[in-house]
Amino acid sequence: MRWQNWSGRHQASVEGLKFIRSEADAVALVRQCASNGTSIRIAGAGHSHSPLVLNDEVIADSSGLAGMISVDSTTQQAWIRAGSPIYSLGGQLHEHGLALKNQGDIDRQFLGGAIATGTHGTGKDLQNISASVVALNIILASGDVIECSKEEENELFEIARLGLGSVGFITRIKMQLETSRVLKERLRLVGFEEIVDDIPGLVERHERFEFFWYPGSDEASVKTIDRTNDDPEYPLGAEGSRQAYSYELLPSHRPHLHTEMEYSVPLESGPACFSEIRQLLKREFGQVKWPVEYRTVAQDDIWLSMASERATVSISVHQDIREDEEAYYRACEEIFLSYKGRPHWGKVNYLSGEKLGELYPQWSNWWRCRDHYDPAGVFLNEYIRSIGPN
Repeated sequence: MRWQNWSGRHQASVEGLKFIRSEADAVALVRQCASNGTSIRIAGAGHSHSPLVLNDEVIADSSGLAGMISVDSTTQQAWIRAGSPIYSLGGQLHEHGLALKNQGDIDRQFLGGAIATGTHGTGKDLQNISASVVALNIILASGDVIECSKEEENELFEIARLGLGSVGFITRIKMQLETSRVLKERLRLVGFEEIVDDIPGLVERHERFEFFWYPGSDEASVKTIDRTNDDPEYPLGAEGSRQAYSYELLPSHRPHLHTEMEYSVPLESGPACFSEIRQLLKREFGQVKWPVEYRTVAQDDIWLSMASERATVSISVHQDIREDEEAYYRACEEIFLSYKGRPHWGKVNYLSGEKLGELYPQWSNWWRCRDHYDPAGVFLNEYIRSIGPN
């Protein structure tokens, strides 16, 4: 059997591709793998551009572990199964007057995969989706099922809420939510020089701000999103003119197959780093037509978060799936690293474990705790092993 990610770039011939539809089956499968000395990786929607899921032994498809379990409108929290697609949650939560605190402009990911990689949207005061996790239900390599949070099994919680799928099999996630609100979106296409000096101001003035810069035309598609007291406007307009609840407005249709590299740099370094990426494309990669994306993410305290202990700007470069992106991405990576950039776990990077240890202060602690709960490496694949401690 074969497994592949969304773009088709990562493919694997799998000895055992398992479709999990119950927690009891998930527990039994983990115990079997541990007993046989077999590695297991958990697959969500496969929307990552990094080889996190690739495995030639066992891949467990979590799509059968989907759905809302319970919602508490008073605490604004909900238990959700980890295999739930993000696009399936908005309407259900809205029925309770609630919404995810933030999400990206793609909503095809499963919730378990999104928290495993630190998926995020944009907004200087808005954290990534992993920061909204308040508790987890996780199957360890021993087969034990543990509920962990900041209050109970704290170290396990710290390493698992953004854990690269390498700590255990997460089956349920308790999320902190917020009141469902109407947002208003505006999109304009301008020459880049018209906004370059106002990027910090745009970040400050709007709840959510981002832009795509197009190398071929040197134009920027600038999007701002803010709360409004007005009613939603249906039917929804095109991207850039929508006024609707967050779960309807934040996602956009992104069907074109591509690869992607994204790094997060300190907030204050964002404009300078982007300027160097822009000059690199103009100078050395004039053939690249795919845009460069610029977003902001608020600081958090998660060990492997790109925004751990610092507010960040995330800058993403893209290339058509049919093209060889390596020379372009490696050149960009040099610039990102010069600004102390941290790679997005679900996207392309070329870093060693030693280099990752320089960028993530809790890297060695994360591995120490991970190895405590899974000393035999049941939840590791070749890629994760390659970036681990020597």
